[in-house]
Amino acid sequence: MIINETLPYLTAAHLGLGGRIKETPSDFEVEEIPAYDPSGEGEHLYLWVEKTDMGAEFFSRQIARRLNIPPGDIGTAGLKDRRAVTRQWVSVPVKAETGLPGLEGEGIRVLKVTRHGNKLRAGHLRGNRFRVLIRGASQDVPLAPVLDAIRQNGLPNFYGSQRFGRNGETLALGWNMLMGQSVKVRNPFMKKLTLSAAQSYLFNRVLTKRMSDGLFRTVLAGDVLAKWPAGGMFTNTDVSADQPRFDAREVVHAGPMFGKKTFPTTGVAAEREQAVLTESGVPTEAFDKFGQLLSGTRRHNLVYVEDLAAEWEPEGLRLTFTLPAGSYATVLLGEVMKSEVAGDDSPDAVDG
Repeated sequence: MIINETLPYLTAAHLGLGGRIKETPSDFEVEEIPAYDPSGEGEHLYLWVEKTDMGAEFFSRQIARRLNIPPGDIGTAGLKDRRAVTRQWVSVPVKAETGLPGLEGEGIRVLKVTRHGNKLRAGHLRGNRFRVLIRGASQDVPLAPVLDAIRQNGLPNFYGSQRFGRNGETLALGWNMLMGQSVKVRNPFMKKLTLSAAQSYLFNRVLTKRMSDGLFRTVLAGDVLAKWPAGGMFTNTDVSADQPRFDAREVVHAGPMFGKKTFPTTGVAAEREQAVLTESGVPTEAFDKFGQLLSGTRRHNLVYVEDLAAEWEPEGLRLTFTLPAGSYATVLLGEVMKSEVAGDDSPDAVDG
């Protein structure tokens, strides 16, 4: 049974500033950090596009319609928020070049055009830069302790509530499917999205338990550790050796996106993960019948926000920061505001 749980705050000892986000699209700016730069040559046009107040699916449909190409010919690295101004790469076949003048307008601006040899694929990005205005934030509440705690300890890498759909509908569908109930989802993308929401929910539960037990900055025997900011994974066999590496930001512990091929923990760490599955009523074999849709992986339990900065403006508090691909700005904003921060679209491609 799914419980509507409130995620714990890393900075729970400090008051929040309150406030409001996304009152206008320009209050929330997102700029994609690509995994690579286009080569300038090839059979695919790479368009550096700015969209305003436009959902990801509607955005793709508009590109297809205005360029008169099939939706499947469009490549993007990640989904972006609707109520925002976002900038990202989009790839289309070179044959669409003559239609580019018709792409401009009504929420879409083409800022740059180049070429590359391959179609842009989901996940081909390193992260996103955010510039967010919090209107109505209180200047009477100390801000520095919250920002310092995030800078020093890292941000819990929870999935934001928008990952689970409006009123949790995406999660409910995926959960029922995972638990063996008869659910009809014909679209393969939607089937993966819903199942991944169930994985994401369980990831959040494991991380919540870790934080509740005061183990957010602790390496456990048998933990899976991943090199930071990117790199291979390995299982801890010597806490005395790996805790200093964790403290030095060389590695981070990685939580489960449960699946048949999830990199396994051992010992205490494995017992804790199994306990969450048991408490949630999920049999281990539930993941086996979905094949590649639920192959499983690991996700960093925390991310470091090296460039987190804040400045007061006449309209409110302006935060700027960069997050890795798949991490949620709303989680960081929740730490500052201490309130439920709703989003509209998943910011990046589906994990799992």
